[in-house]
Amino acid sequence: MIVVKNLGRVDYEPTVEAMRAFTETRGPDAADELWLCEHPPTYTQGLAGRADHVLQAAGIPVVQTNRGGQVTYHGPGQVVAYPLLNLQRLGYFVREYVFRLESAVIQTLEVYGITGHRVAGAPGIYVRLDDPHSHAALTGPVDPLNPFAGLGKVAALGIKVSRHCTYHGVALNVSMDLQPFAGINPCGYAGLATVDLVTLGVFADWPTVAERFGERLQAQLER
Repeated sequence: MIVVKNLGRVDYEPTVEAMRAFTETRGPDAADELWLCEHPPTYTQGLAGRADHVLQAAGIPVVQTNRGGQVTYHGPGQVVAYPLLNLQRLGYFVREYVFRLESAVIQTLEVYGITGHRVAGAPGIYVRLDDPHSHAALTGPVDPLNPFAGLGKVAALGIKVSRHCTYHGVALNVSMDLQPFAGINPCGYAGLATVDLVTLGVFADWPTVAERFGERLQAQLER
C-alpha cells in the first residue's frame, strides 16, 4: 500500500533533501510513499542540463538537481508528484516505472476529456494544440527540425533511482503562469510549447486535480 501525503505548497530544495534522506535511510520494509505538492517559482536543472538552456531566469532561482533530464520549471498551479518507491519489492524495472507514471497522467487527463500522447524519446505527456480532445493517435512523418510541431507539453517527468528506490517524479500543469517556461528551453527543446489544463479549456482547482492524479498514480504504481 502506497501512503499518499499532500504537502501543499512547499519550497523545492528542502523537499528534495527530505526525499533524498528518506530514500537513503529507508529500510527494506519501509512503506512506499507518494508526496503531492506544488512549489514556488523555481527552475530545476537535471544531471544532463546545459546552462544555455536557461535563456532568461528573470530572478527565478535555478537549482541543480540529481534527477535525470534537462531544465524544467515548477510553480504555483502545478501538481508535482514524488513517488518514493522500492522498485525491487514492487517487481518492475525503470522503463516500466516511467510507463506507469505517464499512464497515470494520461488517465488523469481523460477525466477532463483531454487526450494525452507519448512522444518517442521525449519523456512526458503531450497534447494536440489544435484539438486536445481528439482520440486519434499521433501519426505521419515527424519533422526532424520540429518534432513537437502542433503539440504542447502538459506534464514533465524527471526521476532518480538509488538502490532500486525512486525519488523526484512527475509534474502536471493545472493552472499556472506559463510565462516562465519562455525563459528556458523546456526539457532541453527549443520552442517547445508548454500548456496547462486551463489553456486546454479545463477549469479545475488544484486540490481536485491533485486528488485525482494521486489516485491514478497509486493505482498504476502499486503491484
